[in-house]
Amino acid sequence: MNIKLKKKFIYFNKYKIKCAIGKRGITSKKIEGDNKTPTGTYTFESIYYRKDRIPKIRTSLKKYVINKKTGWCDDVRSIHYNKMIKFPFRYSAEKLWLNVNIYDVIIVINYNLKPVVKNKGSAIFLHIAKKKFKPTEGCIAITKKSIIYLISKINKKTTIEIN
Repeated sequence: MNIKLKKKFIYFNKYKIKCAIGKRGITSKKIEGDNKTPTGTYTFESIYYRKDRIPKIRTSLKKYVINKKTGWCDDVRSIHYNKMIKFPFRYSAEKLWLNVNIYDVIIVINYNLKPVVKNKGSAIFLHIAKKKFKPTEGCIAITKKSIIYLISKINKKTTIEIN
């Protein structure tokens, strides 16, 4: 299955899903902290989820449970840049355990992962949208209902085309 993101909508099969993208739009020259979503075609790496909020996840992708110590490094000075980390952590990292629900389910987009290039952007996820589809810091965000459905359909060969 292939997914396309076009003009703040995700298309797959016969579905059209509204989404949020980076505050500053989409770019082919993504850099850390630019609030832009990277263009390109990517696969999905894995899924992280809050078991206390979503007890069962059906997916063929590798899945990990988020706990209070789970984070994602966004600090270019760290050898763990653009990787999952555990807190406490001496460099800058995004907490994945949040009071708001946006990270109840995270699909890691295979962007800047193999190999990781410093300052090319980190933590590019498909996650749950904020109310009114408020723009992201570079991720793609959809409703909780849509993400639960999507993860049951995607696999390692599924691609997402962002343009």
